[in-house]
Formats: sequence, structure tokens, C-alpha cells
Amino acid sequence: MPATLTTRYIDATVRSLPTEVQEDVREELSASIADAVEARLAQGEDPRAAERAVLTELGDPAVLAAGYADRPLQLIGPRYFLTWLRLLRLVLMIVVPVVAVIVGLVEGLSGGSVGDVIGEVISVGLSVAVHIAFWVTVAFAVLERSGAETGLTWTVDQLPEQRSTGTGRADLIASLSFLALALGALAWDRLRGLATVDGETLQALHPGLWSAGILVLVALVLLEAALAVVIYRRGRWSIGTAVANSALAVGFMSWSLTLLGREQLLNPELLAAARSHGVDAESMRILGIALVLLIVGIALWDIVDGWVKTARDRRR
Repeated sequence: MPATLTTRYIDATVRSLPTEVQEDVREELSASIADAVEARLAQGEDPRAAERAVLTELGDPAVLAAGYADRPLQLIGPRYFLTWLRLLRLVLMIVVPVVAVIVGLVEGLSGGSVGDVIGEVISVGLSVAVHIAFWVTVAFAVLERSGAETGLTWTVDQLPEQRSTGTGRADLIASLSFLALALGALAWDRLRGLATVDGETLQALHPGLWSAGILVLVALVLLEAALAVVIYRRGRWSIGTAVANSALAVGFMSWSLTLLGREQLLNPELLAAARSHGVDAESMRILGIALVLLIVGIALWDIVDGWVKTARDRRR
């Protein structure tokens, strides 16, 4: 005689439970199903339809069994989720940039081009980020199922201080002052030179940049100043200002790296003077790699800073 739907349902529920509780769960579940079916029969339902309806309402036997066994069905539940998220963010923010810098230096010192350095940094950085996310998640999934404590408890001392999002008058003055100094440095480099070698002043930037190349940089600086004024007048960051800030940062990075790759950013006379004073080719390569990492780092920091301030203002 074929087993009934109720028998099959109870078997599917108790099979994954510990042996010592299977019989108790079987009896409890049989009684509750029988009571529910009888209630539907009293209302005039067909016996087979009533049984099917009751079992459908109970849901997936695996979910029901997890409830009896007090076994979580999520990878990381609310008990550990915020701790997992905070730790993951912290580790990613520390480890990935450090690995990226080390990989960039190693690749550059081994003779790789600028493109090779950037490609290797991106590839290794993504790989490291994926591994960190995977293993941190695995560790917390184990904690979730073992019920172990992380040793971290929340206290009121952890409440964050109220922070400015960089839209005040002081922030505007600081931004405009820095941009004015940048323009002043460009003018000084053109008129007097920023580098001094054996008592002779030399331009730091390539003379060929004047005037078309420098006009692009000046335009980026003026747009950055205009953006600072707009943010100050609005009193908050928005998605639009964050996008504009990111575009300006990418524009500066593209301008700098393109000219550096074409050997049109720095003054050839200054480089020749450095070589004549004992700076060998390997040291020049290291300095070039450091300059690339500095340019990329400044641009990325500016982009991230703008989006963080935007997210903070939107939460307010």
C-alpha cells in the first residue's frame, strides 16, 4: 500500500533530525497535521484536498526540520552580519591598497611598462579582494552554525561623532587656497623654474606643455574650484557633484599618465641633470613608478572621498 502524503511529509521532515528527537517530532507533527485536517473536514472539504492543503501550508519539510533543530538557513544571520560587514570593509581597505602598491613596485622593478604595472595591480587587487571576501565569509558562516561568540559587544562609546562632510566655509577656503597655490606653482615653474641644479633653475614640467597642455590642466583646476563653490552653496554633496568630482579626478589622472607615458610631462633637461648627478636608470624607473602610483592614488582617494561624503549627506 503506497504511503500517504502525510507519511511522506513526516518522513522527509524527521530524516535530518538527531535520532533521539525523531520519534517525538514524528508524534507531534502527526497530531498537528491530523487536527488541521479534521478542522478542514468539518468545514466540508474533500479529505485528499484537505490533506494537501494542510501540508502545503506547513511548507518545505527541510525548512520545518531546520526550525525543530534550531539550525540557521542563512549563510550569515543578523547576529553576526554587522560584525562581518565591518570587519570585511576594514580588511579590504587595509590589505588591498598595500598589496596593490607592493605589486606595482615589484612589477615596475622587474622591467614592466606602465600598462603592465596597472594591469597587474588591478588583476592582483581584484584577486586579493575576492579571497578576503570568501575566507572572511566562510569564517563567519562557521561561527553562525557553531554558535560561538565573537567577543565583540556594542556599547554607547562606539557611537560615531558628528562629522563635517566638507561643505563649510573653512573647507571652501582650504580648497580654493590649495587650487590657487597649484596655479601659482604652474606660473612660477614657467617664469622662474621650480628645480635648482648647480645653481641653475630649471622647469619641472616639460616646456612643450605650454600652452595647450597647461591649458587643459588649468581648466581642470578651475572646474575643481567651481565645483567647490557649488558644493558650498548647496551645503551638501549629491550624486551629481560626486559624479562631477569623479570625472575631474579621472581627467587629471588621464592627463598626467598620458603625458608621462609619452615622456612629455617632465622637463628632459631636469631628467638629464639627474642622470648626470649619479641617478642611474634603475633609480629613474623606481621614481617613475612611484610617480604613477602617487597620481593614481591621489585620483582614487579624491573619488572615494567624494562618494563617501555623498553617502553621508544622503543618510542625513
